[in-house]
Amino acid sequence: MAKKPENKNYKVIAENRRARYDYAIESDLEVGIILMGSEVKSLRVGQSNIAESYASVENGELWLINGYIAPYEQAKTWGHEERRKRKLLVSRKELSRLWNATQREGMTLVPIVMYFNDRGLVKLKIGVAKGKKNHDKRETEAKRDWARQKQRLLRHGD
Repeated sequence: MAKKPENKNYKVIAENRRARYDYAIESDLEVGIILMGSEVKSLRVGQSNIAESYASVENGELWLINGYIAPYEQAKTWGHEERRKRKLLVSRKELSRLWNATQREGMTLVPIVMYFNDRGLVKLKIGVAKGKKNHDKRETEAKRDWARQKQRLLRHGD
């Protein structure tokens, strides 16, 4: 069986590694993002951070708040603000589902990963999540440690 050729355009830009540790993610959704040209150029260089950011539904629109995209050096005159609010693109049906989840059910919209898709467009995967308590985090860590130890035992055959 021939291997499928790897896509050259797909590239992870930024990842929120703490999202799965701090939140119990129930579902995720791929959304588009409206960016300026200097922001896209900066992302191609790979200078961004979504670790402290979150998404919010305001006035019938979905926004990425506190996402960092470093300034692009060659775009001094028409640059961009590093931590401005960026509009996220989602269908009306999904927007109403996200609004219900955040307003009625007390969920949080957490960005998980920002990447260039196969067509070279910037996409953001956001998760509909509920915050974990400390005991939940300890339980998750204990399960992870046990799985790691189990794999070690199986490998060495002790």
